[in-house]
Amino acid sequence: MQPAGPILAAPLFPGLHAELLALLGGLAPEQWAAPTVAAGWTVKDMAAHLLDTDLRRIASQIDRMPFAPPERPIESYRDLVAFLDQLNAEWVRAARRISPRMLVAMLAISGPQLAELFAGLDPHAPAPIGVAWAGEERSPNWFDIAREYTEKWMHQQQIRDAVGAPGLTSRAWLHPALDTFARGLPHTFRDIAAPDRAAVTLQVTGAAGDAWTLLRQAGEWRLHTGRPAAPDALVMIDQGTAWRLFTKGIGPAEAQARARIEGDAALGRRALDLVAIMA
Repeated sequence: MQPAGPILAAPLFPGLHAELLALLGGLAPEQWAAPTVAAGWTVKDMAAHLLDTDLRRIASQIDRMPFAPPERPIESYRDLVAFLDQLNAEWVRAARRISPRMLVAMLAISGPQLAELFAGLDPHAPAPIGVAWAGEERSPNWFDIAREYTEKWMHQQQIRDAVGAPGLTSRAWLHPALDTFARGLPHTFRDIAAPDRAAVTLQVTGAAGDAWTLLRQAGEWRLHTGRPAAPDALVMIDQGTAWRLFTKGIGPAEAQARARIEGDAALGRRALDLVAIMA
C-alpha cells in the first residue's frame, strides 16, 4: 500500500469536453426533453447546469469577479448545500429560455477556457474553495480540479444514461472519478473509533476499478491505495454501483444488496455511506 497521492485531472478536461459536445450535438429534439436521475431536470436542464458551472469558474477565477453574497449567512454544511441548490435551481429555470443550439454554442466557448484555466494552475497551491464533501475547508488545486472533473464526468454520464448513449466508463475516464470519490472516505469514517493499524478496504471491481484502504494511524483514518492481505473489513462493489452510490444515484441499501462485505460487517457498511457530491 501507498499513501494516496495527488490526482492530476487537468489534462482530462479537453477530451471530456469534446465528448460532451459530440454527445449533445447528436441529440434529437425529444432527447433534450428526456428526464434524468436529477429529479425535475431534463437533459437540457443538465446541459445548462454544466454551462453554469463553467461560467461561475470563469467569472471568479479568470475575470476575478467577486461572488454575490448569499441572502442568508452560511454557518454550516447544510447552509452551504441549500445555497448551492438555490443557485442551481435559479440558473436552470432561467436557462429554459435558451435553445439547445445556443447551449451547445456557449459550451463550445466556455469549455476550452475552463480547461486552459486548470492547465495553468499550480496543482499544489491553495484552491479558492475547499472540497467540503471531503471535510476540507482548504484544499490544494489538484483536489479542487479533480472534484470539478467528477462533476463534469458525472453529469455527462447522467445525460448518457438518460438518452441511452454509451457511457464514458473506460478506465481512462472512470478511474480518475473513482479515485477522487475515494478521497471522501476518511471524512466518512471520522466518527468511527478503531485501534491503530485497523484497516478497511474498498475494492471496486471492473476495468476502471482499484483498491483503496483506510488505515488507522495515530488516532485518525488515513487513505492509502492498494490493500493489505487481511483487512479488518473488505467491501467489494462493481464500478457501476460504486459511482452511482457515491453520487446518490442509488442508496446504501441497494448498494449493500449488490456488495460483498467480508470481516467486520459494521465497519464495512460504513464505506457505503460515502457521498462525494454536495448533498
